Amino acid sequence: MTKSFPTSRQPMPQWVKATVLALASGFALQGWSAPVDQEEKPAPAAIESAKPAADAKAAEEEKKGKLPLEELRTFTEVMQRIKSAYVEDVDDKTLLDNAIQGMLSGLDPHSAYLKPDDFKELEINTSGKFGGLGIEVGMEDGFIKVISPIDDTPAQKAGIQPGDLIIKLDDASVKGMSLMESVDKMRGKPGEPIKLTIVREGSPKPIDLVVKRDIIKVQSVKSRVLEDGYGYIRMSQFQSDSDKEVVEHLNKLKKSQNGKLNGLVLDLRNNPGGVLQAAVGVVDAFIKEGLIVYTKGRIPNSHLSFKADKDDPSDGIPLVVLINGGSASASEIVAGALQDHHRAVLVGTESFGKGSVQTVLPLSIDNEKGLKLTTALYYTPKGRSIQAEGIKPDIVVPRAKVTPVESVSGYKEADLQGHLTNGNKQAEKGKQDKGKQDKGKQKDESGSLAEQDYQLSQALNVLKGMHINTTWDKKKPTAIAEDPKETMKTATTL
Repeated sequence: MTKSFPTSRQPMPQWVKATVLALASGFALQGWSAPVDQEEKPAPAAIESAKPAADAKAAEEEKKGKLPLEELRTFTEVMQRIKSAYVEDVDDKTLLDNAIQGMLSGLDPHSAYLKPDDFKELEINTSGKFGGLGIEVGMEDGFIKVISPIDDTPAQKAGIQPGDLIIKLDDASVKGMSLMESVDKMRGKPGEPIKLTIVREGSPKPIDLVVKRDIIKVQSVKSRVLEDGYGYIRMSQFQSDSDKEVVEHLNKLKKSQNGKLNGLVLDLRNNPGGVLQAAVGVVDAFIKEGLIVYTKGRIPNSHLSFKADKDDPSDGIPLVVLINGGSASASEIVAGALQDHHRAVLVGTESFGKGSVQTVLPLSIDNEKGLKLTTALYYTPKGRSIQAEGIKPDIVVPRAKVTPVESVSGYKEADLQGHLTNGNKQAEKGKQDKGKQDKGKQKDESGSLAEQDYQLSQALNVLKGMHINTTWDKKKPTAIAEDPKETMKTATTL
């Protein structure tokens, strides 16, 4: 989830207090007309027709400034009916808190009313250390929807997948729970189990999974060498320093390859997002100039834009970005920007489609409480809003399981007795044998990668093609052994 918010303990900014007045502001154009001769006058009918339109506009502006009295009467009556007829006594504070929560949750899946504990929840989510299951979740039709499990957490190890709908927690239905309540229920002491009942697309009946809670320490960035010259960086989420970590891992990979990489795979699959500024920093590590992302909303400070600086730690190496349905928010900012700048080839499946930005607005009467409110939509450099649409990959590679097929025959021309040599200079036999061993080892590793992670193996193949294309020797052969015409005269069956 992409977050952009001021410190929760500070007084409410002045612009927030002015928002209500600003939203109701408007203007009218009066007394404007095209230049005319002094003797010419507008037709009386035109003047008469303009008056009702002006009156209607004024009435509309006046209506905007008034409270909806009829709806407030309905609200008051409903509250009184609950207090007098509900089976148990309910105090006013509980009813009003529930009303506020309902008001915000009815807007979209990401807006919420924040109590003091909820502020701590936000701080935990961005710190990278907390106790729980290790999943990023949202709400859909009253149930908990898994956006993605976090790498190396109990949720991932238990087999929870992006898109799963959690309908029960320890046999208690989540229907009617707020997102914060359900998250609180899933957290607990490390080692304590919790049973999740999930509905999964393609499964004929609900699935029960028992997951043991643990201290979740999220390492947001990891890296390794896939093959000689080709690096891999995995981002599980965007924390406050994730962009700096990406640059550190990039330099580490280059150092391990004697200062030069032939290409890099950036894996954003099942990355639910995180801090907006971290996403901007990651894109900036791969481009030298231009717009990265911009946001638009109704409040003044929701209009933001971020541009790249001249530094390019990646040195322009070929880049492939892996995405899937669990890539959301900040991940989509990175993927969309790199795609728009033609800096990377996107491989995988369509992303989640969360193109909104949430801002925490502390309440002026109580800084311990506030609103997490959707205040803006973000746009890629080319002006694309991916809200509810997602980022489409350049090359679609679905998740798949590969079963290797053994070769029928391993014999080649060189294995036949008495074969002719090709006349080229050959290295001594020891080097030939070593080359065969290295080639066989590389083939085994490539086959293993395809079996373990088909999407990643295909991303690596794309990356190799990009590298070959950038280093292709386009010069024509400089030496021909004999006249091609003479060769054709003596050609026989090949």
